Amino acid sequence: MNSASLWELKFPTCMKELRREPVFSYCWYISTEFRIMSELVTLNVGGKLYTTSRATLACYPDSMLGAMFSGKLPSSKDSQGNCFIDRDGKIFRHILNFLRTSHLDLPDDFREMKLLKREADFYQIQPLIEALQEKEKEMSLLERNAMLNISLNKKIKTVHFTVREGPQTYTLSSSNMDVFTADIFCTSSTFLNHIVNRFCYYFNGSVSSVYSELEDQNHVVLQWVATVSGLPEEEYTKQNLKRLCVMPANKPINSFCVFVEEILKIAMTDGFCVDSTLPASFLTDIKNNKIIRLTRYK
Repeated sequence: MNSASLWELKFPTCMKELRREPVFSYCWYISTEFRIMSELVTLNVGGKLYTTSRATLACYPDSMLGAMFSGKLPSSKDSQGNCFIDRDGKIFRHILNFLRTSHLDLPDDFREMKLLKREADFYQIQPLIEALQEKEKEMSLLERNAMLNISLNKKIKTVHFTVREGPQTYTLSSSNMDVFTADIFCTSSTFLNHIVNRFCYYFNGSVSSVYSELEDQNHVVLQWVATVSGLPEEEYTKQNLKRLCVMPANKPINSFCVFVEEILKIAMTDGFCVDSTLPASFLTDIKNNKIIRLTRYK
C-alpha cells in the first residue's frame, strides 16, 4: 500500500467534509462563540467612552444590553465606529461595574439613586433593579432612625481697618468680632441636606449656598462671623468674612443662641428630640450652646 492509499485509509474525508462531523462542528462553534464574546467593545454612552468585553455586556441575556450585544437588537454607531447609547455617561460606570461583578458597590457619598434606578430600568437589568430596591430599604431604615450631633465653638477675632473721614483723611480703627464654627454630623443624609438648604452665606453683596462646606454626605462644617457695628461692608469682602443667614428671609445669625433656636425648630419639626438617656453634663452643654445632640426614632 502506497503512502497515498494510507492517507485515504486514515483520513477518508477532506477537512471540508470533516467539518460536518458533529463533534468537530460543535467545537468549532464553541470556539467561534468564545472569540466573539471575548472581543473588546468600546461604548460611547452620552459622550463618555467605556471599553469592556462583549461577554460582560451580554452577561444578562434578558436585558437590553444582553439583546444588543448578542445580535438580537441593532445598535447605533458614532463617527468613530463605537457603539453609541444616548444615555447618562457618568452613571453608566455603576451599571458596568454591576455587569462585571454582579454586586452593587456604590460610594459612601453617592447621591444619584433615582438616576441610577432610572438607568437600570432603561437597560432592563433585573438583578440590578432588585439590588437597588434592597439598597433603598437599607437606606430608608437608616433615614428613619437618626442621630444629629452639632459641636459649637466661638472665638474672638480682632480686625483692623481704615475709615475714610474726608477726601484725604483716613483713620485706622479696629474691632473685635465673634467667629462661630458649627461642626454638624447627622446619620441621615436627607435631613442634613434639609439643614444645609435652610442656611446660606452672605458675602460680597450676595448670598451663596453652604453646600461647598459638605465634608461628605453626613458631615458639614459651617464657619461665619457676626455682624460688627461700624465695620464697612467692603471690609467683610477684603478680609474674607462670611456671614450666615437663615432662608428664606435671609435672617442674620449673630449668636449661637439664634443658631440653636433655628436648628431646634428644623429638627423638632422633623421628629427629633433631646435624647433622655444622655448624662446631665450633655444637657448642660446644650444649655451653654456648646453641643446639640438629638435623636429620632420612627
